[in-house]
Amino acid sequence: MSETTSPTSDEMLNAVADKMQAAVDSAKQGITTAKDAATAALPQASHFLARFVYTTCYTISYGVVFPTALVAMSVPKNNAFVQGLVDGADAAKQKVDELLGSSGSSTESAH
Repeated sequence: MSETTSPTSDEMLNAVADKMQAAVDSAKQGITTAKDAATAALPQASHFLARFVYTTCYTISYGVVFPTALVAMSVPKNNAFVQGLVDGADAAKQKVDELLGSSGSSTESAH
């Protein structure tokens, strides 16, 4: 007759405990790996976002300033058109100064 040995309950509990410990260790290792990956990805994403904002602002400002400067440089300087622009710009500056000055010190303008 052949003898079959069945595992004892202590052996079965030890086997289950070993498997559970292996699962916990794997989970800890996975968390550490995910944390390291996130730590490495954050500076890269930050650099990408900063570069995107810079490039967008540069493109917009270049697209506005260059054509404006080109038109301004192509207009002759001594004529009624240019004098009107200069006088209008001066009047606008004075009005802004009045508005900002009166909102900052309302008692001075009342006296």
